[in-house]
Amino acid sequence: MGIFFLYLIALLPMPLLYCFSTALYHFVYHITGYRKNVVRENLTRSFPGKSIDEIKVTEKRFYRFLCDLIFEIIKMPLIGKAELEKRCKFTNLHHIEALLGSKKSVIVCSSHYGNWEWGMLAFGIKVSSPKFVVYKPLHSPAFDAWFYKMRSRFGNTLVSMKQTLRVLASSRNTPSVLCLASDQTPETDQAKYWIEFLHQPTAVYTGPEKIAVQTDRAIFYIQVRILKRGYYELDCVLLSEEPKETATHEITKKQFKLLTESILAEPQYWLWSHKRWKHKQQSA
Repeated sequence: MGIFFLYLIALLPMPLLYCFSTALYHFVYHITGYRKNVVRENLTRSFPGKSIDEIKVTEKRFYRFLCDLIFEIIKMPLIGKAELEKRCKFTNLHHIEALLGSKKSVIVCSSHYGNWEWGMLAFGIKVSSPKFVVYKPLHSPAFDAWFYKMRSRFGNTLVSMKQTLRVLASSRNTPSVLCLASDQTPETDQAKYWIEFLHQPTAVYTGPEKIAVQTDRAIFYIQVRILKRGYYELDCVLLSEEPKETATHEITKKQFKLLTESILAEPQYWLWSHKRWKHKQQSA
């Protein structure tokens, strides 16, 4: 019943959905206070030089965007190719296309900044080579199936995290794109590396860099800029064309440098409601 209701909402045009988003913002921020403690703590620790009033301004802007993001995701099952391409403009995509055209595979990293869901969906339209998007299955089978179907609408093949190595092995003779989120919190058993990120020690996932080095795939980062409400520019930034020639953690540092630049410029578009700093670095 819940999924059917979401499809009914998706039938509505985006201007009306943004009206609902504004109403949802007042409910989520002023009434329920969804994860407000997490957001406030993350922002305060990340911007120690800002006053509480400045923090609150960013906090409110984040919740407004979060509500927009919710309705943009709900729209995904029914958004048309033309509208999606109009709302997600790529720059420097020709670098990826040139490598694929020369029979080389690549890795594309994204972060939870802007609308990463629309970005990957639009990427599926723009690139004709096989595209494998790594994802973490949801606990709810119904919602997992809903997300799977809409994320794979325009040619992307979804791959669970546990199947990544198998897919890499099976596609090694075919030029392809492996797409991963690079800013999530590593699980306890995952390889992690500690960096200084937003003024605090942060455990980061090193998977994209390790895969790039092991498979010798060129690796890119999608840096997102929000043009206006519901419109995004996605810049394909080359991190390394020869990853085996890079120093250890060099690629990972570049990824987070680019993400930091985006957050410092417009912090409201990052996912502050996520418990990003739940791991604590052990003292030597």
